[in-house]
Amino acid sequence: MLEPGNNSELPPIPGKRYFTIGEVSDLCGVKPHVLRYWEQEFPQLKPVKRRGNRRYYQRQDVLIIRQIRSLLYEEGFTIGGARQRLTGEEAREDSNQSQQIIRQVRAELEEVLKILRR
Repeated sequence: MLEPGNNSELPPIPGKRYFTIGEVSDLCGVKPHVLRYWEQEFPQLKPVKRRGNRRYYQRQDVLIIRQIRSLLYEEGFTIGGARQRLTGEEAREDSNQSQQIIRQVRAELEEVLKILRR
């Protein structure tokens, strides 16, 4: 098990679709009970649950867990601060996408206006 430290010490993520909690624990250097706790604290973490409530994480979950680990163990964020930071980044991405869509629609409307003025 890796101690809290630099994410560059973490092993590469294998190219498979689903990971067990034990595999994610090894890939992220975080004990399974910590992963279960983080699921309650971070709404972004939603592993698929199958037979017997077994968790199966996807690659995106592993990346989010590594990001959470970095925020908490390396950057010194609290759980609340890390949650806010992750939510803020998602909100910024959504905002950027919205702005791109608005610019595209505006350009198309200006083209329509040019055509109508002819």
